[in-house]
Amino acid sequence: MTSRPEPDSVWKGPLGPVHEGGLSRPRIGIGGISIESSTFSPHISGDEAFTVRAGEDLLAYYPFLAEGEPLRQAADWVPLTHGRSLPGGAVAPETYARMKQAIVDGIREHGPFDAFFFDIHGAMSVVGMDDAEGDLAVAVRDALGPDALVSTSMDLHGNVSDALFDAVDLLTCYRMAPHEDWLNTKQRAVHNLLERLRAPYGSDPDARRPLKAWVRVPVLLPGEKTSTRIEPARSLYAMLPDVEELDGVVDAAIWVGYAWADEPRCHATVIVTGDDRATIAREAERLARRYWDARAEFAFVGPTASLDAALDVALAPNAPRPYVISDSGDNPTAGGAGDVSWTLGRLLEREDLADGSRTVIAASVFDPAAVDEAVAAGVGATVTVHVGGRVDPGPRGPVELTGEVVSVTSGDPVAGTQVVVRRGAVHAVVTERRKPFHHLDDFRMLGLEPEAADIVIVKIGYLEPELYDLAAGWTIALTPGGVDQDLLRLGHARLRPGVYPFDTSDEHPDLAPVVTRRQGTEVRA
Repeated sequence: MTSRPEPDSVWKGPLGPVHEGGLSRPRIGIGGISIESSTFSPHISGDEAFTVRAGEDLLAYYPFLAEGEPLRQAADWVPLTHGRSLPGGAVAPETYARMKQAIVDGIREHGPFDAFFFDIHGAMSVVGMDDAEGDLAVAVRDALGPDALVSTSMDLHGNVSDALFDAVDLLTCYRMAPHEDWLNTKQRAVHNLLERLRAPYGSDPDARRPLKAWVRVPVLLPGEKTSTRIEPARSLYAMLPDVEELDGVVDAAIWVGYAWADEPRCHATVIVTGDDRATIAREAERLARRYWDARAEFAFVGPTASLDAALDVALAPNAPRPYVISDSGDNPTAGGAGDVSWTLGRLLEREDLADGSRTVIAASVFDPAAVDEAVAAGVGATVTVHVGGRVDPGPRGPVELTGEVVSVTSGDPVAGTQVVVRRGAVHAVVTERRKPFHHLDDFRMLGLEPEAADIVIVKIGYLEPELYDLAAGWTIALTPGGVDQDLLRLGHARLRPGVYPFDTSDEHPDLAPVVTRRQGTEVRA
C-alpha cells in the first residue's frame, strides 16, 4: 500500500541561487480571502465571520516568513490585507466588496510589485456571484498589471475556474486530507514564486511565467470520500511529488473541488506547471485519467450509518470506548451553519440515554440566546432552553432542552461563551458563536473529559488528528444539514453537464489538457 506522506516531509528545500538576470530582492505583495462556503446552507458569512490581518500581523501569520527565515530574506515583503473565516454559508456581497477593495487599494497604494502571493481557499461563494475567487483574481491582476507573477496556494477542496486559471501564474493546493500540510502548501507556493523570480530570465516577464497544463475532470465528490488516509486518493496524491521532480516541471496539483456549492466551476481539476510543454501536458493528462478511472472507487473514509444505527453500535455492551460519531451534515468546517439541532433532538428522545449511567458529549450547537438563558440561570440550576434551528432549521427547528447547567465558560476567542447542559446521559454543548471541536482541550476547558466518555458526537466529517487518535470506534452519521454527505439529495442544478455522480451519461470525457502561459495563448496539447 502506498504510504501517506508526513507533513514535515513535503516542505520545499532551500532556494536556489540568484542567477544572472534574476531578481535578488523582488518586491512581493501578500493578500487574499479564505473561506469555504456552502450554497446549501442558509447561513450568511458577514463581517463578523472574518479575521482580517494586515501589515505585520499578516506577515506573522506565515512562520516561514518570520525574521531570519530564508524566504523572508529573499524578498521585500509587503503584506496588504487578508480575510480568513471558518467555513460557513455564502459571503454577504457587501462584506466581500469591502475586503476585495481593500486588497486592490493596497496594491495600487504600495505597488508596483514584481510578484504577488495570492492566499485563497478556492471555495468562497458570494451571494449573487458564480465565481468569487475568479472575480477577485481578475481584480488583483488588473491592479498589479500584466507583468507581475502571481502564485496562489489553495485548499484541495477549492475550485479552479477559467478566470482564476487565466489570472494566476503558479497554482498549487494541499496534498493531504485532513489538511496537515496546509502551511507546507503556502510555503511551497512562495518558494516556487521566488525560484521563478531568481531564475536567469532577464527582463522578460513572460520567460519567468511557467506554462500551465490544465484538465477539467468531471467528478465532484465530498471530502469524506477523498481522504488521503485511504485509497484511491492516497495513491493519487502520492504521485504528485514524483511528477514535481521531473525535469521541466515546477509543480503538480489535484483539486477535488467543493461539493456543497452549486456552481459551474465545481469539479475536480488537475494542473501541472513547468517549462517543458510535452512533459507537463503528458503528466496532467495521466493524473486526470487516473482520477477519472478511479471515480467509482472512492468510498467514505470511515464506516457510515444513520444516526440511530450509529448510536446502536456505540451503545452496544462490547462497543469500544470512547466511541466517536461524526454529525456530518452540519459540519461547520465544511460550511454547515452549526446550529442544526436535529441530532441533539434525537439524542434527547432516546430512552436508553434518559438516565445518567452513560456519558454522551454532543458538540455543538451555536445559539447565543440559549447561552444567555443558561448563564442567567447559573451553574447547578435546571434550565429549559430552546436550542438551535434558528439559522438552519433543518428537519425540526429549535429543540427544547431541559437540564442541569453543568458549566459556563466565557472568553473563548472563537466560541465566545460556552455552556454545557446535561439531561440524562447527554451533555449538550451550546456556544455563543460557531465553533468546531477538533482538539481535546476544546472539551476539557468546559469541564468535560472526552477520554472518559462513552460517546463523543462532533459536527465533523472525517476526523481531525486528535479526534482520530481518541476514537476507539468511529462512525460517520449521515445526518441532514447544509453539507449533507448524500450529495444527490441536495438538489444541485447548475453543475456542468457530465459531472459524476450527478450525471453518468459521459463515459469518455475529453481529458486533453489545455496548455497556456498567458491569458489568450491557449494551445491544445
